[in-house]
Amino acid sequence: MAKSNSTKPRFSLYLFTFLSFILFASTILLIHDFLFIFPPQLQLHSNDADLTRSHTVHTCDIFSGRWVPDELTRPLYQESDCPYIQPTLTCQQHGRPDKEYRRLRWQPHGCDIPKFNASLMLESLRGKRMMFVGDSISRGQYISLICLLHQLIPQHAKSMETFHSLTVFTAKEYNATIEFYWAPFLLESNADNAVIHRVTDRIVRKGSINKHGRYWKGVDIVVFNTYIWWITTGSKMKILLGSFKDEAKEIVEMSTVEAYRMAMKTVVRWVRMNMKPNKTRVFFTSMSPSHGRSIEWGGEPGGNCYNETTPIEDSSYWDSNSLKSIMQVIGEEFKKSKVPITFLNITQLSSLRKDAHTSIYKKRWNPLTPEQLANPTSYADCIHWCLPGLQDTWNELLFVKLFYP
Repeated sequence: MAKSNSTKPRFSLYLFTFLSFILFASTILLIHDFLFIFPPQLQLHSNDADLTRSHTVHTCDIFSGRWVPDELTRPLYQESDCPYIQPTLTCQQHGRPDKEYRRLRWQPHGCDIPKFNASLMLESLRGKRMMFVGDSISRGQYISLICLLHQLIPQHAKSMETFHSLTVFTAKEYNATIEFYWAPFLLESNADNAVIHRVTDRIVRKGSINKHGRYWKGVDIVVFNTYIWWITTGSKMKILLGSFKDEAKEIVEMSTVEAYRMAMKTVVRWVRMNMKPNKTRVFFTSMSPSHGRSIEWGGEPGGNCYNETTPIEDSSYWDSNSLKSIMQVIGEEFKKSKVPITFLNITQLSSLRKDAHTSIYKKRWNPLTPEQLANPTSYADCIHWCLPGLQDTWNELLFVKLFYP
């Protein structure tokens, strides 16, 4: 009997120790999983100066500021060092003579933003998927991020592949992918072919996000963007109520603003049903401005971004193609989201950069006519951006919002 009584407390002690260890290990794993996606400020900094900067970032609007020359740290990479840049964005290769547009740094009023840390970004992406979803503007931001990261990865340990609408950059040693998915309206449309999509009569199918959304499921970080394709249709948008497969298609017209609202409601619903607040991050890049009328910033009538080499100095300048009614829709609908959507408000700061477009310095898929060659303004691209350039700043601000939320 004595032997039995002495064994019982010892067994209880072993059981208590074992259960305590299981509880401790489970807690550590849970905390690690949470911090991996939502790293707090203290986890990111190694010195007091960095910690002070993180608090400063929280107390100012990082999207309000000015462009300042910085020849020491700009550009963040060289065009020739990033083989992933599409030829439509390689301005130096295509003869752009000036370089000052690459040497400007965004300086918020009243605070400094933390330096982009490629090592930290890659380590945080270990075992994860990050995806950009949108049009060619979104693809430019995607390529910019690849350029900011890829030099830390050995040649044998990285790859890029394209599967129809999906492009996947793989960092093999990190078991991580950074992806881009072509969906210019986010909803299903007749412009969904990633290669052949120059349709003049654009049609969007109402509420139809699942055709694309099934490829977004399982991502840990997603960055949405959609705008320019909506406003180039004018004040009205054609909406398909049935299916593109229907013989007799039922198509109605909506105002572009209300059609955009319909799309945002659908995106918010998809996010709620597919993204987990404690596991994932959702971002939305605001509208990218264009600079098609130089008279708006005090230039000559009939001009555009062609031959522009300096930013607009008036910090209140707002491009007329950047509809504030659309910004209002985004704000109203995102407020209703049960899953937080971080808004990257790059519109105002980008509106100042009339100098940063690809203009005439890009690959042309069709030969130019003699009339076009005689008037470069007629074919200057004032929508897309040179790389390296402005969109690197977008990703610096994405980095800040990702690690200093």
